[in-house]
Amino acid sequence: MRTRLTHRWLCAAGRPASVFEIGYGSGALLRRFHDDGAAVSGVDPHQLAVDVDPVVSANARLWNCAVEDVPDGAVSADLVVGVHVIEHVSDPGVTMDKAATMLTESGTLVLLTPAGDSWGPRTFGSAWWMLEDPTHVRFFTAQSLARLARDAGLVDVRVDRLVLDSLSVDVASAVRAWRSPGPAGALAKRGVRAAVLATAPAVVAMRAIAPGTRPTLRLTARRPR
Repeated sequence: MRTRLTHRWLCAAGRPASVFEIGYGSGALLRRFHDDGAAVSGVDPHQLAVDVDPVVSANARLWNCAVEDVPDGAVSADLVVGVHVIEHVSDPGVTMDKAATMLTESGTLVLLTPAGDSWGPRTFGSAWWMLEDPTHVRFFTAQSLARLARDAGLVDVRVDRLVLDSLSVDVASAVRAWRSPGPAGALAKRGVRAAVLATAPAVVAMRAIAPGTRPTLRLTARRPR
């Protein structure tokens, strides 16, 4: 669902002719852009060790490394996108600087990342589900994320909060606050996943009314002309 929704709003202003994804994972998002006719490329150090879509493997330019290790000048894309990636990197400034150099003139950078200034960490503290992943090394506020983009020379910087992303966070955090989730994590239990589905309408309604409860920041910025 996330891939479909992400692709839909990324194309809301028009379909890009070229796309580079930071942390492409299984290649599901790149596959959708490839099927649109875009030239696709991406980088991933195989952190998740998942199989890549065979069509993406055959047709995209892919690098198996950190984004800063992609050769300078190798990428020029109308859209550079990273979905829940920048919270994993050790030096987000370097990542942002590199992403900025990959944009075509007036190209767009879009990053999604957990909202460190949302109600989740304030309400659940160390039980906040986003802390369950040990590879999450830092979290951003809307202000710090926007500053990072401006420091990289990007313009038209905007940060908003998504209603429909990470719908499982609230239930999973409540479970972690109530009892130990075990080594497999809060969402490993069937009952917890069922609770996520059952409460989704209420969660969406809450987020629509109260933006501070939305757990995901979306950065949109452009390379200057």
